[in-house]
Amino acid sequence: MVLAMARAGARVAFTYLNSAEEAQNTLAEIHGLEGEGVALHCDVRRSQSIADAVEGVRKKLGHIDVLVNNAGLFESVPFTELTEQQWDNAFATNVRGPFLVSQYCVPELKARQGRIINIGSLGGEKPWATHAHYCSSKAALHMLTKVMAKALAPEIAVNCVAPGMIEAGDEDAALLKRFAGNTPMKRNGTADDVVSAVMFFATAPHFITGQVMTVDGGLGLK
Repeated sequence: MVLAMARAGARVAFTYLNSAEEAQNTLAEIHGLEGEGVALHCDVRRSQSIADAVEGVRKKLGHIDVLVNNAGLFESVPFTELTEQQWDNAFATNVRGPFLVSQYCVPELKARQGRIINIGSLGGEKPWATHAHYCSSKAALHMLTKVMAKALAPEIAVNCVAPGMIEAGDEDAALLKRFAGNTPMKRNGTADDVVSAVMFFATAPHFITGQVMTVDGGLGLK
């Protein structure tokens, strides 16, 4: 997403939590595209960390036009083994984080007639037995998207991209084959599929708001 926006001419700020080296590599790629970018440490579970990151963006780039709430937590845990801490951590990352980041960015986004794009999940639409905390938190994010679309209109458009099975290169081959076989498009998704959906909402008519776009090749139709 960062590189696609840089290629489109945007000055891009992005955050990281534990991946400082990867963040610097991404910055180097942006510079290789002759783009302008900044990487900021941020823990979206911590209000002060968010405030510091947003202020850092203001100081370095001057304003905010588009916010992508992409930080997320995904893990598989049998329902009877799911702990209170795991439940709370999923909601703190996947729901409270986007809520707080959006709140801190609202003044900038209102002034710029901006956009917010949340990254949801097919899991927010489908009940996965070993992902109770993840599915519940993403379902909450989908609803939050719709609430924000009404609450922040008409100045800010708010939408959500909900990926299905997206190959990242480290999944079990048999699992990938099974999911592809169950998908009407007969393949799993790629990062480019998700990026294209995000770029659509980043540049689409401002009149489009409150939408959850599932990017899953039809997997959710099963």
